[in-house]
Amino acid sequence: MAIKQSLPLIFAATITGFSAAAQSVFTVQPNQIRAEIQATMWGVFFEDINMGADGGIYAEMIKNRSFEFYKPLMGWTVEGKKVEGELLILNRGDANPANPRFLRVQVQKEAKSMVNEGFKGMGIKAGLRYDFSFMYRQANAGIKIQVELLNELNEVIGKGEVIPTSVGDKWHKQELSFNATAHAQKGKFRIIFSGAGVIDVDMISLFPSDTWKGRKGGLRADMVQLLADLKPGFVRFPGGCIVEGHDLSTRYQWKKTIGPVEERTLIINRWNNQMANRLASDYYQTFGLGFYEYFQLAEDIGAQALPILNCGMACQFNTAEVVPLDQLEPYIQDALDLIEFANGDVQTPWGKVRAQMGHPNPFNLKMLGVGNENWGPQYIERLKLFTKALKAKYPEIKLVNSGGTDPDGERFEYLNTELRKMNADIIDEHYYRKPEWFLQNTARYDNYPRTGPKIFAGEYAAQTDKVVSVNNKNNLKSAIAEAAFLTGLERNADIVIMASYAPLFAHVEGWQWTPDLIWVDNLKAYGTPNYYVQKLFANNRGTHVVNLIRKEIKETVGDGIYASAIIDKQSNELIIKVVNASEKVQEVMFNVDNKKGIQTIAKLSSLSSNSLDDENTIAKPKQIFPEESVIKVKKHQIALQLKQNSLHVIKVKLID
Repeated sequence: MAIKQSLPLIFAATITGFSAAAQSVFTVQPNQIRAEIQATMWGVFFEDINMGADGGIYAEMIKNRSFEFYKPLMGWTVEGKKVEGELLILNRGDANPANPRFLRVQVQKEAKSMVNEGFKGMGIKAGLRYDFSFMYRQANAGIKIQVELLNELNEVIGKGEVIPTSVGDKWHKQELSFNATAHAQKGKFRIIFSGAGVIDVDMISLFPSDTWKGRKGGLRADMVQLLADLKPGFVRFPGGCIVEGHDLSTRYQWKKTIGPVEERTLIINRWNNQMANRLASDYYQTFGLGFYEYFQLAEDIGAQALPILNCGMACQFNTAEVVPLDQLEPYIQDALDLIEFANGDVQTPWGKVRAQMGHPNPFNLKMLGVGNENWGPQYIERLKLFTKALKAKYPEIKLVNSGGTDPDGERFEYLNTELRKMNADIIDEHYYRKPEWFLQNTARYDNYPRTGPKIFAGEYAAQTDKVVSVNNKNNLKSAIAEAAFLTGLERNADIVIMASYAPLFAHVEGWQWTPDLIWVDNLKAYGTPNYYVQKLFANNRGTHVVNLIRKEIKETVGDGIYASAIIDKQSNELIIKVVNASEKVQEVMFNVDNKKGIQTIAKLSSLSSNSLDDENTIAKPKQIFPEESVIKVKKHQIALQLKQNSLHVIKVKLID
């Protein structure tokens, strides 16, 4: 990549070595603005991996609720004596291609019961209301349905019953709510059919009532709250490699994820068999969390939506299928239609669909990704066709373009060169590297061209072992290395306008990939040290980068100190982020070049722990957690002692 330096290198990143007698001295110039910080600077990347959606943030508790898995009764266990023909899976095929299968239950003398195992069990809370629903069809009434929540000992800890009364050829939906009487970490659900007759059932569903904003059929509130607490500037969705699919038949198609949930087309998740030692044959995408819900989630937490669409290429690590260029039009039309769905007036075809789903006002989409992590000439030639069509109709929409799989190498160099020739809006760069790489690349963007495409640090995560290793840890070592790297992103906010860690969620028993930002089980969720690093940056975003000049002396070169300085014009605050990535306690001094100085009390947030190997867990979710304090400062000086392997955020009012 041809690069040139247009702005002065205000702060040189350091790598190794330290003299205990030395003090790192910086001059901060809050009136010397270097760059504006975009509202999108720190965001989140969502992909349905590690049970991130089904069994995760999507609060549905029933696995295989519509019998569409490869094995129609996967997740279900039929209890008691099995009589041939009394429980049948029927496939209506073209009569309902989105949801062809349903269960026919014939009850004569004995009741028929089935138990659903949920997703690694069901987390059940004592005293909470649970909302059960199902769809049914029957020629004659005569069946009673009883539902039960079970604990690990198969004891009933909640129950209710309903009698379907509607008859005829049409399908009907019926609902029932009941309370749990006890707690269970790995509960189950039983449905019992009694009476006499025949009934067809489908979409057997169970949700807790404590969803995000209390929405029926909604999202798990504790997981959404962790996202909201990040105050993200954007939500990228739906991934990730699932955008591409193992082949094009299993690619993500947004139009199949909207409308009534019973009309959304389920597919197998790409991550069901990608990791040989973490196989998940029961990992499907029901799309109860679809594009409408993604847009709604982004709006709920005050973030911009960043949808990513398939560009006519399947995952290049799998089949590498591509659509011929002369058959790409439907893919391009999907992109055009998505913008209309998000922003179109209610009189437009897709704007009307959005309004019918409950959101007449536009979602105000501003960005769109074309392709996920694609590379090579086949990507560029398809991207050019997308870009031409999208810019012709929607020139205001910024397009995010793939920078490939790695931050360097032949693939990266080719894409970077071609995208700059195209004058691309935003290049999406990914970094899955060891912690040492992050420390060594804090100055990566100091010498990038100050004109041309902006950078989206779309997927970053320090790998403590190696990429695609089950031994990667969300420990302090990885978090501090990322913190150092983020100071470099922040210092170059004129170039880097977006950044997000990936992957976002992981279930402690259902993961395929490590490390991950947030871990959950059936009842609890916690942020990793990496989560708190990004939270400290995102919650202290500020509005503008200012000059930070380091006094370089022999003893401080390579001492492991990394820093950035910003101001928040709205609150008139100076915010300094400083990382000590060394094994020694160090002292720093910030001389603030402000004519009237700064206030005498500063707020301090510090993140550290006793060992680089320390992690947060379900049992100890805040072993590594920001500590809040205040420090006294002089009129123009802030002195601070930095614990080894630590991140500190200093926030102080400027005196006008």
